[in-house]
Amino acid sequence: MNTTVKAALWMIGAIASFTSMAIAGRAVSHAFDTFEIMMYRSLVGVVIVLVVATCAGTINQVSRKNLGLHFIRNVCHFTGQNLWFYAITVIPLAQVFALEFTSPIWAILLAPLLLGERLRPVGLFSAFIGFVGILIVARPTPETINPGQLAALMAAVGFALTALFTRKLTRTESITSILFFLTVLQAIFGVVFAGFDGDIALPTMATAPWLILIACAGLVAHFCMTTALSLAPASIVMPIDFVRLPLIAVVGALFYSEPIDMFVVLGAALIFGGNYLNILSDHRSRAAKP
Repeated sequence: MNTTVKAALWMIGAIASFTSMAIAGRAVSHAFDTFEIMMYRSLVGVVIVLVVATCAGTINQVSRKNLGLHFIRNVCHFTGQNLWFYAITVIPLAQVFALEFTSPIWAILLAPLLLGERLRPVGLFSAFIGFVGILIVARPTPETINPGQLAALMAAVGFALTALFTRKLTRTESITSILFFLTVLQAIFGVVFAGFDGDIALPTMATAPWLILIACAGLVAHFCMTTALSLAPASIVMPIDFVRLPLIAVVGALFYSEPIDMFVVLGAALIFGGNYLNILSDHRSRAAKP
């Protein structure tokens, strides 16, 4: 089994986890703000990572040698995730995911700056197709543009940066180390921002299971994505996540009575097409090398 197929299988696990997290996030949005959700998610995550790493004997792999890069990665992710949790409460889930799918477009454009990867003409063309898809999904006008759409789009930028910094970290860091700093740093960020107003909502018997699900799903998603990114470039791994769109569209229609917007489907198809074009080009260039 080649590394690209292995990366795709790991991404299937990430897809299921991210979808579960969206459902759980909707369920507790009435009781907690986004900072509180991130705080509880990360605090539970710290416990899980420490227990699993200790049992697996990998806790000694945690290293502070790239602490600055861990910090930057987690600032990007914390920002993107907060924007994402906000977006899923104010616009249809399918629209959130469609705009989030622009992450590979941003990864293509930012990879040369952050990872030193060469930006090929086909990458620019793929980004252009994806941009057209964004316009179709959001249909921005002074009357229709809204904070939820902007939040989802900026979350995509945050996730793209997170993916690129993750790939950079996987060159020298173990997955245990990456997940450890993910949970610890974001728990600190969460406590600071959630407690800024002096009022932190406490879990109840009804909300606690959802918060635990968010924490577990988030960790599993990041474990799967980090493993996938260690096997293949971000520009190849990230587009696999597009399978989430039809899945979340069905979830939205069945559980939240959200109509399936054909403009969202068409725009997402263009975004997918642009990224798939980049995947095919990358695969062919690799195959052509002796």
